[in-house]
Amino acid sequence: MIPQDVTEVAVANDLDAAAISVDLVDFGEETAPKNDLLKTIGSHTGTGLSGRGTAASRSAAVKAFGGNAQSEAAVAAALKWLAAAQTPDGGWNFDHRFAHDPRVRMADHTGSFDKARNGATAMGVLPFLGAGQTHVEGDYRANVTGGLGYLMSHMKRDGSMHESSGNMYSHGLASIALCEAYAMTHDKKLLLPAQACLNFIAYAQDPIGGGWRYSPRSPGDTSVVGWQLMALKSGHMAYLQVSPVTVRGAIKFLDSVQAGSGAYYGYTTPAKRSTTTSVGLLCRMYLGWTKENQALKDGVEYLSATGPSNTDMYYNYYATQVMRQVGGEPWDKWNVRMRDYLVNKQDKAGPAQGSWYFTGGHGAERGGRIYNTSLATMILEVYYRHMPIYQDQATTEEFPL
Repeated sequence: MIPQDVTEVAVANDLDAAAISVDLVDFGEETAPKNDLLKTIGSHTGTGLSGRGTAASRSAAVKAFGGNAQSEAAVAAALKWLAAAQTPDGGWNFDHRFAHDPRVRMADHTGSFDKARNGATAMGVLPFLGAGQTHVEGDYRANVTGGLGYLMSHMKRDGSMHESSGNMYSHGLASIALCEAYAMTHDKKLLLPAQACLNFIAYAQDPIGGGWRYSPRSPGDTSVVGWQLMALKSGHMAYLQVSPVTVRGAIKFLDSVQAGSGAYYGYTTPAKRSTTTSVGLLCRMYLGWTKENQALKDGVEYLSATGPSNTDMYYNYYATQVMRQVGGEPWDKWNVRMRDYLVNKQDKAGPAQGSWYFTGGHGAERGGRIYNTSLATMILEVYYRHMPIYQDQATTEEFPL
């Protein structure tokens, strides 16, 4: 049922109002040592969040890595639409007919994942964080506060953000949001819930194959694994605890679905598929593969030949990050196509103004405009969302094995 009298977003002034019910021991900053994570595999942490920090740093990154005024204007329009699409309880819903803004409710292509509120809320929050907006500062701090508060108040006692419609996808996305927000602000109100999310990821891992899938401790698939590993990496960047056993398990899973000596990746078995290859390669980069790794080179060549998709933003989200980290001519060619396509395809008028909708599978139709707009916005934030892995300005602290 669609609400008939939705008015305005009701958000707390701070995160104290979010009810945290996780039943865990207290965590302190001393539990998050800075340099002993994933140390023995030489993982890169040059994916830090410092590029998001100020308007000046974002502007410099846009100029240095291939963005332009048009791409930044598209991000600004998207954030405006996402803010209007927020629900009165501070979260988001893939069915944007629940939005607080009546104009947004009139937009077409609503999503059907209306029960996956944690996943939708995480996808609502992440583009704001990617643009340097937090619950502490920025024009959208009230929106970010509402989203983070929603996630924290819907966390289960075991640290799970898992839900029936969104399953472990929702947990991975929510974990990324909480860990990124903590990394950007060092707000101690976020420390316990962020660490609890990571602890649940460790618990939910398949103890045999090392992956993750829809339900905790089930045999994994590359898509779900990608979101959990991104969450672990976000936690690592926030200096939270990440178990070496969990990381070793993730590597074991990637080994089990790789083809071409690691150049290509399948879903649950070895295969050469563009979407899962983009996920697998980004995971390998985060886990320490160097730019000179031949399998990485072969995989990047495959993605370059495949090119950006006109419909599949999930593939584009991962592949764009891979190409951005590799840099050089492959990135330059990819970036122009991807950037200009998204700028041109963004809705320019009406109740959908600032949003996107594509029918490219991987949840695009069921996630509706919220899902597509979130991914498209983060693609256009690629210039500053994460710092480069393979450049001098990257730091090289290490993940633990």
